[in-house]
Amino acid sequence: MDRIDADARSRNMAAIKSKNTKPEMVVRQCLYAMGFRYRLHRRDIPGNPDIVFVGRRKAIFVHGCFWHQHAGCKMAHAPQTRLEYWLPKLSRNIERDKQNLTVLSAAGWTVLTLWECEIRRPNGLDDRLREFLE
Repeated sequence: MDRIDADARSRNMAAIKSKNTKPEMVVRQCLYAMGFRYRLHRRDIPGNPDIVFVGRRKAIFVHGCFWHQHAGCKMAHAPQTRLEYWLPKLSRNIERDKQNLTVLSAAGWTVLTLWECEIRRPNGLDDRLREFLE
């Protein structure tokens, strides 16, 4: 029985995407409609940002509220099971995000972090993106 649960759990985790997520696609469509062109998931840039404007030295991270533990967001709830696994994992994500921002800033990049909950209510998303890029 435990083996079946573990197999089902790993299949569910395998279905979670890190690229081309719905929130990321919304941001990309918005940017494209505004006339901005960009590069995706540049591995040669620290933190592997979701959206990159190389000439402008600007990067956008599109974070899921749960996975990156958006402070004060109801979508960033703590899991109710397997806390010994989840809490260290989520803490590592937060620390990695901070480190990536520090490295990018030190290298002269300007970074915008967009949260899943912000993208779900897109009022002002266009304005925020335009302000960041101009």
